[in-house]
Amino acid sequence: MVDDFHGPSVGPSVAEILASHAGGTGSPTKTAARVADAIAARGDDGTWLSTVPRDRLIAAAEAIERRPGARTLPLYGVPFGVKDSIDVANQPTTLSCPDYSYIATATAPAVQRLLDAGALYVGKTNLDQFATGLNGTRTPYTIPRSVYGNEMISGGSSSGSALAVALGQVPFAVATDTAGSGRVPAALNGVVGYKPSRGLISTVGLVPACKSLDCLSVMASCIDDVDRALDAMVGRDDDDPWSRDRGSRFAGGTIRVGLPPESELEFFGDDDMRRAHLAFREHLARTHTIVEVSLEPFLAAGTLLYQGPWVAERLVEFGDFLAAQPESIHPVVRQIFEGGHKYTAVDTFTALQKLQELKAVVGRLWQRMDVFVLPTIGTTFTVDEVLAAPIDCNTMLGHYTHFGNLLDLLGAAIPLGMTADGRPYSAMLLGNALSDDTVLQLAAQILDEPRGPHPAPTSPSVVPTPAEERL
Repeated sequence: MVDDFHGPSVGPSVAEILASHAGGTGSPTKTAARVADAIAARGDDGTWLSTVPRDRLIAAAEAIERRPGARTLPLYGVPFGVKDSIDVANQPTTLSCPDYSYIATATAPAVQRLLDAGALYVGKTNLDQFATGLNGTRTPYTIPRSVYGNEMISGGSSSGSALAVALGQVPFAVATDTAGSGRVPAALNGVVGYKPSRGLISTVGLVPACKSLDCLSVMASCIDDVDRALDAMVGRDDDDPWSRDRGSRFAGGTIRVGLPPESELEFFGDDDMRRAHLAFREHLARTHTIVEVSLEPFLAAGTLLYQGPWVAERLVEFGDFLAAQPESIHPVVRQIFEGGHKYTAVDTFTALQKLQELKAVVGRLWQRMDVFVLPTIGTTFTVDEVLAAPIDCNTMLGHYTHFGNLLDLLGAAIPLGMTADGRPYSAMLLGNALSDDTVLQLAAQILDEPRGPHPAPTSPSVVPTPAEERL
């Protein structure tokens, strides 16, 4: 593996790749070759679990070039990666567990929509095993590290998806986010991690962690790339019982920003992270309308996730495998799975009733604000620190993210720079369900990105991927 980087080194954006393909300075085949070479140069750094071989990747790019109307496709020849808990036909789905691995017979609809939009599938990215963890160390494969170096964890569970973008190998990658898996690694690698409202992107073809909470998400280096990926991926799927239509577009005007009292913020003794976030809040208060909103009901909901019966939901999918092959499971993941057996039906209904009460409290808060802004993470850890205290470190990493899907929120983790001692810090923008466009608008404002009106998304399957081209 080559020497560690000390911050993201993002490559060309989706818009830049499309412009090069349209202008003739580049082409899908040239892009494919560049991506394959970049991945090969890094070696086994824990980013990818499998990739399309170089010759086949170039052949797939050539096939895209030959498609009717190819140059009009919204993602013509744009490369992307897929978290290895999501099916791509004829490719292994491993969930970072070799003994669980299988060859997928069909492609997840969300991924297929990207292929139909002209995107180029590159490979499967690493993850915390069974998508259980926020730190990136729970894998039998190479443990990835943050692009900021110094043995900092990559974050998880979508570790490889964040790294593939932060290393400049692909402009966006498909991830998942049940408890923060798409936001925490984004924060630790200086990229954008966007978890849309649950149900906007089909979860068919995703091996579920907690099916009632799971959400496909997007890693990218800018909001425009998130927008372009979402426009392709979002769409109702009648095979997904949680599927729903997209909310209204941002109508303009003032965005009311909720901030919790400073006394309610937790940085676990990390003074540099505290100072960085408070400086960001001061800047935000100078440019936006601020409303003080208590964090307490959000945190109360978050405690239900791993200190409540939702842990048991993982046994719906993995209980039989746990019973048959417990030694095949990472020890920390196995401990979490086994803990799910202690919950009863009474525990479940008690927690559901408590959650409904908290949803009602939080629901009223959205009458006062449009977006709630928090740190994405309160501190960072090294690999050795996480290996020494895997549960405690993971709990701290999820302090601000665990409650998101329980409360039916959407979230964007956006990079803000580095702390005084050279570590990344990130803000998380939360919105009520189906307010995605408002949250993305605020994210673009904070990142000083122009964001014009986006046309209503249309199905990219107008020019379907030819059967012989599909993987």
